[in-house]
Amino acid sequence: MKIRVAFAAVFAAFCAFADRQHLWPEGKMPDAQSHQIAAMTDISMKPGFNPDEWRLPYIDWCEKPESPNGVCMVLISGGSYNACCDVGLVKKWREEFTKLGCQCVNLVYRTPRPAGLPIYQSAWEDAQRAIKLIRSQAAERGFDPEKIGVVSMSAGSHLSTLLATSSQTKAYEDVDETDATPCHVNWVCAFAPAYILSDGYGIPNTRGGMAVDATIADCFKFDEKTCPMCLLHGGNDKYSPNGSSRIYRELRKRKIPAELHVTPDKGHGAFGLERAVEFMRQMGYLGDPGAQVPLMDRYPGDSTRATYLKEPIWPEGKMPDAQSHQCTPYIEWHIPSNLTTKAIQMIWSGGSYNGNTPDGFEVAPARKFLNEKGVAVVTLKYRTPRPKGLAKHTTAWEDAQRAIRIVRSKAASYGLDPDRIGIMGSSAGGHLALMGATTSKTNAYWPIDDIDKISCSVQWAVAIYPAYALTDGLEKGNATGGNADDAYLAPEFAFDLATPPMLFIHGDADGWAAMNSVKAWEKLRAMGIQGALHTLATRTHCFQREAAPGTGSFTWMERIWEFLNAKNFLK
Repeated sequence: MKIRVAFAAVFAAFCAFADRQHLWPEGKMPDAQSHQIAAMTDISMKPGFNPDEWRLPYIDWCEKPESPNGVCMVLISGGSYNACCDVGLVKKWREEFTKLGCQCVNLVYRTPRPAGLPIYQSAWEDAQRAIKLIRSQAAERGFDPEKIGVVSMSAGSHLSTLLATSSQTKAYEDVDETDATPCHVNWVCAFAPAYILSDGYGIPNTRGGMAVDATIADCFKFDEKTCPMCLLHGGNDKYSPNGSSRIYRELRKRKIPAELHVTPDKGHGAFGLERAVEFMRQMGYLGDPGAQVPLMDRYPGDSTRATYLKEPIWPEGKMPDAQSHQCTPYIEWHIPSNLTTKAIQMIWSGGSYNGNTPDGFEVAPARKFLNEKGVAVVTLKYRTPRPKGLAKHTTAWEDAQRAIRIVRSKAASYGLDPDRIGIMGSSAGGHLALMGATTSKTNAYWPIDDIDKISCSVQWAVAIYPAYALTDGLEKGNATGGNADDAYLAPEFAFDLATPPMLFIHGDADGWAAMNSVKAWEKLRAMGIQGALHTLATRTHCFQREAAPGTGSFTWMERIWEFLNAKNFLK
């Protein structure tokens, strides 16, 4: 019986990669070099490994999914172009995507780096050939030839970016009739792409990818077949996450749907596989994402709230820049019965600085979500519409600074921590959150009482599709999509020494462009501040109002919870 069980386990493992196909006809492999092999490290590192038996690159067709969805996922390991080392990752990807109904194929390309050629050249040749072979067998294997995706890591993500952006450039001359088959792919999920920028060719980025003269590598052509991408990166990766943000910018210039996910404080690694799955679901690669559900319907009541208090923020007759056409500002305390932390999250809405409400979809669901998690929430209604004769945000900024000071002054009386306060806003409210986070050392108004002696700095901020953050969109949507080299962060943001970590979540297709969030995140990173960033493919302004289950626009509040916990703001 034990022998049968052992044999079954070995047979199952073999079947996962039972169908192996070498890429090149005999004697036709371009740029063959005698020092190169094609083997994953679980093979090449075994005692007795014979490299002469592993010279030929290949693809392994993995087991067929139980419920095929017509998708093929190509799995590409990293390893600095010196090895194919991501054995565990490839196994994880195979299991996850096969379970979702995808036909998985593992590509094992030639390593180590070729001599006298670009470090990626032989791997690129193998990859283009592999895609041609895969596409040519789509019908017999049971998937759509225009539903070929790639998931990759590190150098493998450099390679997948070549596949995504440069399929119209031949990596090698045709060797047989298979090479008449197109080698473009339909989407790429790239974890921690390496060697993207000019300060890190074949090595970690020597200047963090942030130098003004660091350019994107010219091997990436961004041709007419460039496909959507999901880029996932650790915020503290020595292979700079700015490489991913620069790829993202090039895709957005061309209006190609894309996602960018940066996990703060993480080094080189594959973080956020579920984000890649959500991207594929949102794009329809896994089938119809389904009906969208209104966010307000998902959070209908306040059953976990124990304490509710409403109070004005200005003493009578002391409100600065009072204008009769504006509403009266106030804050509301929402303290849950199951308080699990002493931290406080402040939330306010957007509204073009012409209106705002603490009871709409931009505030109430997040308030209830955090209350359910045991977090106290304070909402703010700030003065709108826009003040006359002043910058559009002036009175709102005054109200926000005053509100933060009041919350800090009263936190201890509610059993809360005055030094664990975060702010969150959407759209114009996201602009206001950026103001509160980056410019707290600048007075928005002249002090009126002792409360104004209290600091209005915060420990974190969350900006949801912030508007008006770049100079090409100071009043309306971004005229150049925020992509122009002269589209800078708005001058009102000081990014002073009290600037805290921030989380950004933005719709990729927002007219108030996602580059508002991306460039603000880049600025924080240049300051040495680790923030989180998530853009959501095909989603416009107010992405969360309605969303399909299983997409990033549906799970977006979980990104807030992850951020607060990852940065230890709730401890």
